[in-house]
Amino acid sequence: MPQTLAKNIDFFVAALSQTFVSALQLDPDGMYTQVGSGVVEKFSDDYVRLKRFDGTTSHYARDITKFQRNQP
Repeated sequence: MPQTLAKNIDFFVAALSQTFVSALQLDPDGMYTQVGSGVVEKFSDDYVRLKRFDGTTSHYARDITKFQRNQP
């Protein structure tokens, strides 16, 4: 079952362990849809930067994005 990341310590642990994280946002129908994924490279109280496998990065606002990591 996926674990939701919400607190700074969650993002810190995910960054240290290089855990793959999915970024989900609500679509117009009110359903969560994956909008990105990668490893947590940087985070603040407002944004999370994920680095993809190809080396590119994306920023996601924490107030409108749900972050999950999958358990092995």
